Amino acid sequence: MHYVCGDERMLDDIAELWDGLRNHHQSHSKDFKQYYAELTFERRKVALLEKTRGGKIRVDVAFDEASGGKVGYCISSINQSKIGEVNSIYVAQDHRRLTVGDALMRKALAWMDAEGAESKIVEVGAGNEEAFSFYARYGFVPRSTLLKQKERV
Repeated sequence: MHYVCGDERMLDDIAELWDGLRNHHQSHSKDFKQYYAELTFERRKVALLEKTRGGKIRVDVAFDEASGGKVGYCISSINQSKIGEVNSIYVAQDHRRLTVGDALMRKALAWMDAEGAESKIVEVGAGNEEAFSFYARYGFVPRSTLLKQKERV
């Protein structure tokens, strides 16, 4: 694998991979399938840039050296309050269990440490609880559960 990092200017480079993550969340969500169906990359990008305004953002992209194709990414940020966040991470299905996700997480967390993040968080969508064990390897554990009212149809 080959890894490249940059800032928000690299966000458009991961649009196709991000769609894979959106599809994953949509298929696993019990109550918010429509939310994920309507969440375009452009909407997510705007929300992410707004959320990280005044802070720092990093984008890591994993490339398969054999094919040259993008196989994973991690977006991480540090806000003005020095809270580091893994905003989004995804590895293509056929490259999972090959340490790509581990490398992306380690790069993001090392960057947060180097930039002085005082705490670190990651939000996991409902239905994706299988990701808890992945994040637990890096010391992330559930602290609270946010409940959101479903839109009435």
